[in-house]
Amino acid sequence: MRAAYIERFGPPEEIVVGGLPAPRPGPTDVLVDVAATAVNPVDTLIRSGSYRTSLPFPFVIGRDMVGTVAEAGPGAPGFAPGDPVWCNSLGHGGRQGPAAERAVVPADRLYPLPAGVRAEDAVAVAHPSATAYLALFTHGRLRPGETVLVAGAAGNVGSALVTLAVWAGARVVATAAAHDAEYVRSLGAAEVLDYAAPGLAGQLADAAPRGVDVHVATHGRHDLEVAVPLLARRGRIVVFAGTTARPVLPVGQLYQKDGALVGFVISRATVAELAQAADAVGKLLTAGRLRPRAVEEMPLADAAEAHRRMERGELRGRRVVLRV
Repeated sequence: MRAAYIERFGPPEEIVVGGLPAPRPGPTDVLVDVAATAVNPVDTLIRSGSYRTSLPFPFVIGRDMVGTVAEAGPGAPGFAPGDPVWCNSLGHGGRQGPAAERAVVPADRLYPLPAGVRAEDAVAVAHPSATAYLALFTHGRLRPGETVLVAGAAGNVGSALVTLAVWAGARVVATAAAHDAEYVRSLGAAEVLDYAAPGLAGQLADAAPRGVDVHVATHGRHDLEVAVPLLARRGRIVVFAGTTARPVLPVGQLYQKDGALVGFVISRATVAELAQAADAVGKLLTAGRLRPRAVEEMPLADAAEAHRRMERGELRGRRVVLRV
């Protein structure tokens, strides 16, 4: 089968597009004919070796995919040949990625693709939306009526955070570039502030007079000296970006607010947590409320170029989908 793979860690030039033996499913696996896969920042970290995880070599790159069932093992009930499906947790933990004509997916990591949802839309939102779900609900414990602050709300994860928080009945205060404000408002944010404006901390305090219940930042800088004072009593700051960040934490203010600072990596999410996220993503896809802002399709042959563009920071707010 044709696949995009690496033989060793390294730069995008290590990606080879060529033939590999087709995989075979085990008893609890599903063999999928892959239609498309998305390119995520984490894909570049795994390819380069920056994020260490168990990998078989040659390693097929990628994490997310949409396709149709080719064959289901006897221990994979609920799947039949021809079923449209999606997955967002391949390519780490000993699993091959999906940037190939065929992929083997454990049945408990595979989800039905809702009827009427375009494959490119589903694969484009899968990873950002699951990340957003885990941030808000699994780790942020968001409840209806609470106030969520989304810092960096116009990007792929940021827009999913806004959409999911509004869907859950929360009030969203967001920061974004001035030219993105209208887009973020269209997602349902109650307040959208220019992150480059002077006096932003004061504007945020005015926008959330009862305090922030869940604070989520997508940019990875984590100005905790601003975030902690904004928290409501028992507010939560959720961190999932910024591997090299070393912010100052106002510990005294945090504990006096009964506040919490929690981090997570989606690669360590449990199968049950991922399934909960997938259920929510599926509902919002069906309702037409989750959709990518911009999608660029590229052929599988251009996988290395897609990784280069990701690393150069050229894909902000844009999702690249590789057609297999």
